[in-house]
Amino acid sequence: MLYTHQPNPQLNYELVCIEHMVPEDHLLRHIHKHMDFSFITEKVRPYYSETHGRPSIDPVMFFKMLFIGYLYGIRSERQLEQEINLNVAYRWFLGIGLSKKAPDHSTISWNRKHRFEGTTVFQDLFDEVVRIAKENRMVAGRVLITDSTHLKANANKRKHNVQVVERSPQEYIEELEKAIEEDRRNLGKKPLKDREEVLQTKEIKVSTTDPESGYMVRDGKPEGFFYLDHRTVDHKFNIITDVHITAGNVHDSVPYVERLKHQVEKFGFTESLEAVALDSGYLTPHICKELQQMKVFAVIGGRAYTPVKGLMKKWQFKFDAERNVYVCPAKHELKYSTTNREGYREYKSNPKHCKDCPLLEKCTRAKNKQKVITRHVWEDSKEWVRLNRLSRSGKYLYRLRYQTIERSFADAKELHGLRYCRFRGKEKVQEQALMTATVQNIKKIALHLAKKAK
Repeated sequence: MLYTHQPNPQLNYELVCIEHMVPEDHLLRHIHKHMDFSFITEKVRPYYSETHGRPSIDPVMFFKMLFIGYLYGIRSERQLEQEINLNVAYRWFLGIGLSKKAPDHSTISWNRKHRFEGTTVFQDLFDEVVRIAKENRMVAGRVLITDSTHLKANANKRKHNVQVVERSPQEYIEELEKAIEEDRRNLGKKPLKDREEVLQTKEIKVSTTDPESGYMVRDGKPEGFFYLDHRTVDHKFNIITDVHITAGNVHDSVPYVERLKHQVEKFGFTESLEAVALDSGYLTPHICKELQQMKVFAVIGGRAYTPVKGLMKKWQFKFDAERNVYVCPAKHELKYSTTNREGYREYKSNPKHCKDCPLLEKCTRAKNKQKVITRHVWEDSKEWVRLNRLSRSGKYLYRLRYQTIERSFADAKELHGLRYCRFRGKEKVQEQALMTATVQNIKKIALHLAKKAK
């Protein structure tokens, strides 16, 4: 029998319990039960007046609203206000019941843009959540895995100016110069003359919309204005331990050593850190040397080296460390010649031997019939990293990248809206990345503790 429901106007007012309207296994229930957000009040207290002004929105409620937005990928603060008004679970989590309206979206914007702009509050909250994970034994600090991903800047790639800027020198240049000087002295070479200060410049594209973003051009990557999210995770429960934003045209390896030492000191990983796993973008002599000095088992992906077609590969020339020479496949020696300003030793063959060598066509195309091989002054550290990667433990650690850091980035982009930058400017993009990482950590902690409680 056909039946049509006719709404009863007398049922507009009902006595309901909001507690019963939220499912028992809802994510926000687990977060509410297992996460204590009382620390937020003390973290933000310096940014509020104790005696002047009107009563503010409760800081815990304010950040819970932000957590909801980042947790469920709600990109607009206006939409966040609407979703809270419509969603019973959000209302229950914030403690505002069914009869009150959610705080206005302009309140969220004003606090974020004015009260907390230029502060460290977002970093402080992220760090505190990591400490909570550490207290619950979800962060071991034994194996840290780092990588970066690109975030599309809120900028049109066609709106830009071309500027000529100075090339910024590498931070470790002084350390490298000392190593070069020591290497030349040990090998009986005179010190290099003082380098003439030549202003090195390059042309870059600068966005007129977001000048702090960087124009990225990489093989297999989209071209345009981007930021890079450099992220580190702990392998035990994939908890994010560090988030750092740079422009899209900054190489992955530039901030790595500084950020690794920063989190080791902050979270007390000095004694526990045993290994790190990185992709091939971090395979530089400086990073290998630093990790070896820190006595950390470093596993870094190898780079595909493709020599000139038809020529022999470098690994076919064997290095004899005792005699400091390279030996070619024809058993001729390439003797040490000099150490150049870039930190590479040059090993050169004897043209008299090469002239009549049957392997000459496969060895070099040089007009003077001389083969030259270079070896960095920190090449021993790179060789140590290569052997780590080829070991059984190294292969296992490198495979962890796909289960940890790659999964972390995938969740951030697919579930939490980190594929695109909501804001403009490095500081605000850092805020977005930190809040996204914070809710990812909160989610993992709450679900783990809920599973453990069962």
